[in-house]
Amino acid sequence: MKFSRVFLALFFIGFAIIIVGMLLMIFAAASSSGQASVGGFILIGPFPIVFGAGPGAQWLVLFAIILGVISVAVIYLMARKRL
Repeated sequence: MKFSRVFLALFFIGFAIIIVGMLLMIFAAASSSGQASVGGFILIGPFPIVFGAGPGAQWLVLFAIILGVISVAVIYLMARKRL
């Protein structure tokens, strides 16, 4: 019973974060002066891959690294609780 509540809470928090991110991207695109920056984070197993391009890429890469560290920490903590 408790697991399903945690799952639902994490699911809706993740969904809300995606919606907020989409709204931020729309706002940033509408208010930008034509220059674009791209950054991303891919987690393949325990190996994070971070990339970025454009004038503001260093901030996007930094944000992606922070998200990657948080993702790895959450995965580690969830796996540790199962043992």
